[in-house]
Amino acid sequence: MMQSLPEGYRALVIGSSGAIGGALLQQLQTDVRCAGVWGVSRHSTPGLDLLSEVSIAACAQDLAAQGPFHLVLDATGALTLNGRGPEKRLDELDAAHLLSALHLNAVGPSLLLKHFVPLLAPGQRVIWGKLSARVGSIEDNRKGGWYGYRAAKAALNMLLQTAAIEIARRRPLALVVALQPGTVQSPLSQPFVGQDALPTEQAAQRLLSVLDALLPTGRAQFVDHLGQHLAW
Repeated sequence: MMQSLPEGYRALVIGSSGAIGGALLQQLQTDVRCAGVWGVSRHSTPGLDLLSEVSIAACAQDLAAQGPFHLVLDATGALTLNGRGPEKRLDELDAAHLLSALHLNAVGPSLLLKHFVPLLAPGQRVIWGKLSARVGSIEDNRKGGWYGYRAAKAALNMLLQTAAIEIARRRPLALVVALQPGTVQSPLSQPFVGQDALPTEQAAQRLLSVLDALLPTGRAQFVDHLGQHLAW
């Protein structure tokens, strides 16, 4: 249960057709304190195309009547694009692939902020949680590789931090959080992880618990599924 949110809070999961997004949606559906939770994706009604601002704006307009929302979870993102995985070396870089990674993993989520932040409840604790990745940490980059994905997640983190500062001016009780979900059993990570990956249900439970315990600081926070703060 999300004890820190008001009784009867309303939640939205963007990217609910994905492994982690679907698990987050299921967890919130079992919370008796939640008055309603909506999931949107490319396959939902209304649908949402992360690569189209027109689609994002239309989806926000369609959902406005269901708000205001106290919890928005953005579980969108992709590591493999058009059948191509992350680049390991400089000679694998391709401009179109880099731009695709940035569009899907940074530009699209920033436009979600633009159109969905106005649907957050005013004057109350609200949470915007966005799945990010530890590889987006510039300070923590010790192995190199994964150029496009790392760059996109680093850009995402900057966009979240900048938005958090602006959001706090009108909603001082708001939290904006970049989330590292851990290594999770999902189609996104399957080609790159072993058998010790977290089940999606456990990952979702941990992420919600971490969000529930955080306090607003007026800035974005970058935390993992165990509640540890990560270096930007």
